[in-house]
Amino acid sequence: MDTILIALAPGTLSSEQVARVREKAPEGVRVTVTRDRDEIVAVIDRIEVAAGWFPADLLPRASNLRWYQQWTAGADWLLSHPEAAAADFVLTNTSGIHAIPIAEHVFALLLAFGRELPRALRAQDRHDWIPQRDHTGLFELSGKTMLLIGVGAVGKRIARVASVVGMEVLGVRRDPIQAVTGVMSMWGPDDLLNVLPRADVVVLTVPLTEETRGMIGRAELEAMKGSATLINVGRGGTVDEEALADALQSRQIGRAALDVFEDEPLSESAALWDLENLIITPHYAGVTPHYHERALDVFLDNLDRYIAGEELRNVVDKDLGY
Repeated sequence: MDTILIALAPGTLSSEQVARVREKAPEGVRVTVTRDRDEIVAVIDRIEVAAGWFPADLLPRASNLRWYQQWTAGADWLLSHPEAAAADFVLTNTSGIHAIPIAEHVFALLLAFGRELPRALRAQDRHDWIPQRDHTGLFELSGKTMLLIGVGAVGKRIARVASVVGMEVLGVRRDPIQAVTGVMSMWGPDDLLNVLPRADVVVLTVPLTEETRGMIGRAELEAMKGSATLINVGRGGTVDEEALADALQSRQIGRAALDVFEDEPLSESAALWDLENLIITPHYAGVTPHYHERALDVFLDNLDRYIAGEELRNVVDKDLGY
């Protein structure tokens, strides 16, 4: 091994955190910390291990790269970089480090809807006192049914919290045979239209792949309850945004919250901005003050495994995209 590249801007990790990487690196191995493209190109033939945000278009040129620990969970960037997907290196992600903040984000959104907080905040801006009798849209989470579409690390955390607050949880995942604590019953993707009518809340945490693109479209929205809430904290592109805007405007479904969008940032002219029964958050559900320390822990654990010749955690199937 010649060089370990930490493709993060200087200062992203503390000097103590960088020192932890250097301590684990074999003797004589150089640890380079930079996101500067020219600096990466200068050492690209010597990089065996990389972590962080490696420029995707440079990956095929990294002839000695054997393992890349990306600093995020989603690997949908592979869809637009097939040459990187075909390159001979193992890709791992940081799946699991987002479970706590994303689960809390989901319930922040649900509680905001349940207690009519968006309406209250708009009224506050107008200095408008809404009488108690006019809060007819309030609802409780206890006793409601949640459908999780995608039951990975994030989905499992959401299921645990939902169970604690008294919700019944159903799941849809690619492999429905595997049971998950807190999920009452599991279904395959082919059963989605059959299980959607049972859900009061539908939460998407799925990655964007060719299989999941547009998986919530007009037919799926029509299958949902008129009072249902849709939340997407997975990836944009899994929901047909035009169909969703129509469903929200016509009150075909009750409400929705989107943290991710097909094109980001969301265009200023997008119809979604003006829907009163939609909460928009700009792709920060997974943001947390503990992000880099958790990502570093995944990388350091995998670095130990790599040096020992053991199986790595969170290996991404580059053909499937997750």
